Amino acid sequence: MKQLNTFIFILAISALSLTSCSDKKAEDGKKTNIEVAKAERVRTIILENQEITRTIEYTSTLVPFNIVHMAPTSPGRIEAINVEMGDKVRKGDELVRMNDAQLNQAMIQLNNLETDYSRLDTLKKLGSIAQQQYDQLKAQYEVAKENVQFLQKNTILEAPFNGVISGKYFEAGEMYSGAPVATVGKAAILSIIQVERLKAIVSISEKYFPSIHNGMEVSLQFDVYPGETFNGKIFRISPTINPQSRSFEVEVSVNNPTAKLRPGMFGRVTIGLEKTNANVLPALAILKMQGSNIRYLFVDNKGKAKRIEVQLGKRYDDKVEVISDELKLGDRVIIEGQARLLDEMPIEVLN
Repeated sequence: MKQLNTFIFILAISALSLTSCSDKKAEDGKKTNIEVAKAERVRTIILENQEITRTIEYTSTLVPFNIVHMAPTSPGRIEAINVEMGDKVRKGDELVRMNDAQLNQAMIQLNNLETDYSRLDTLKKLGSIAQQQYDQLKAQYEVAKENVQFLQKNTILEAPFNGVISGKYFEAGEMYSGAPVATVGKAAILSIIQVERLKAIVSISEKYFPSIHNGMEVSLQFDVYPGETFNGKIFRISPTINPQSRSFEVEVSVNNPTAKLRPGMFGRVTIGLEKTNANVLPALAILKMQGSNIRYLFVDNKGKAKRIEVQLGKRYDDKVEVISDELKLGDRVIIEGQARLLDEMPIEVLN
């Protein structure tokens, strides 16, 4: 009996020992699974130094490259207006015809003087008239010819360039008085604008004055054409700085052969200043701390996420310049999966 009790005791001890080992193995396995579960899967990109162009961006509104308010020099009756608002015209097209009574009288006088001048010219060659008489008639003839040319330009108003009629302020048969039109602030029968070429007037901070020069290429974007970029060129720079705004104006020409752009469109003008090297990363790699302007990212530090605060520079499409003393060339910056990370958290790099 005593031997049986001893045997049962030994069996109990063995069972407890096996149970304890089994529990320890299960606990160790559980801990291992937890550690594996904590490792976040991420993707990284190697930080490289890239050449970028420093740019500045300003807003502007397109205006016609040329605008002319058509009007004769003197008042008179309007005989005909050959265009309507919005009509396209070519250089030299007849737009307005004024009453030609004065022109006809001037042409009759010119014809008479031309006849007399021709006769005197013949007599002068024969030595039959005095030089003074000849010079007086020649002067009258020249004045009459210039007067006819002047009246012709002011009787028939022609388009000075290819453009579009942007304003019509009178009708045929009305009297043109020469008084300013309220909508344009100038005397006019018609207004014509050039749209095959437009310009943007940009006000730029004075600190960039040494970097701006004629002929610089610029890019323009307009809200009505999202994602589309148009090219322009600086062709005029103001020689003075505005003392109130501490800025100066530049004019940018924009070719518009298809008339896709129109005066009055609002857009952004981007001017490239200089090329330099900078650390550029995909914008999605940058995180922002809620309730603050602090920006940060994570890098792979020997299998653990390292949090680094950064300053942002210029944006270039889907990339952004990052500035930080802690970042080094060759760092593996996490660009996917970083939203769930904390500093020193284990990571598993998939790439």
